[in-house]
Amino acid sequence: MPELPEVETIARTLSPLVEGRRVVAVDVRHAGSVQAGSLPLTALIGRVIEGAGRRGKLALLRLRPDKGTTHEPDRLAVHLKMTGRLFVHPAAQEPGAHTRVILHVESAFGREQVFFDDVRKFGFMRLVSPASLKTWDFWNALGPEPLELSPAEFRSALEGRRGRAKAVLLDQTVLAGIGNIYADESLFRAGIAPHAAVNTLTTRQMESLCRHLQDVLRESIEQCGSSIRDYRTARGDAGAFQNSFRVYGRAGQPCRNCGRALSTGKVAGRTTVWCETCQK
Repeated sequence: MPELPEVETIARTLSPLVEGRRVVAVDVRHAGSVQAGSLPLTALIGRVIEGAGRRGKLALLRLRPDKGTTHEPDRLAVHLKMTGRLFVHPAAQEPGAHTRVILHVESAFGREQVFFDDVRKFGFMRLVSPASLKTWDFWNALGPEPLELSPAEFRSALEGRRGRAKAVLLDQTVLAGIGNIYADESLFRAGIAPHAAVNTLTTRQMESLCRHLQDVLRESIEQCGSSIRDYRTARGDAGAFQNSFRVYGRAGQPCRNCGRALSTGKVAGRTTVWCETCQK
């Protein structure tokens, strides 16, 4: 599933391709790709897209204000889940077998199409207004953005939590956007075992984890994310951060720090890789 760096990269590469485009038609080819509780996607027709952004693992298409009411749609949220992709195509492009929703847009340059493709059909779109956003439990439960936290704020988010360090990092109500890849990589750099009880971490360890997590996220964004299977940017390019993995996906291989074979197991139900020497 695309995590924070991948979704951030998608938003950055998508934004210049959709900014200023007016939605002239919407083609929902798979009804299940519109989440229950969404405003009808037909409410997009006539609206102008201001750009793209992100919240946690959600890609967002921001809409230019129209009537200015709290019930007016102001953003289209897209959760890519396992195999979702967002691409902009010329108007003549035929949809593929896995194209679930098409936004037909136009600008001074002519008509184009925004495809939401999703092989496994786990992803979804949800059109929201400021009023309807208040009733979306998933959105309202999202924790803070990890790149926006000071070390003290990060420590405050973790303090008092029970559970293993990796499980807490994966909890989207604690921090928004962290998944398996960046939990493993940041814990390794911070020298913290993924199964360590988070309430036993010292202030110094928590602040180190904050610093290393932010470093990993920024480095990945600079390299356009990690492409392992399906992820591509909105331009169709692969990311490169997978070439910098120190532990993720490297079970049994030598630790890049000490040379010991990396261990693997399940933490929070997720395959986890760590070094028993470097992570205590």
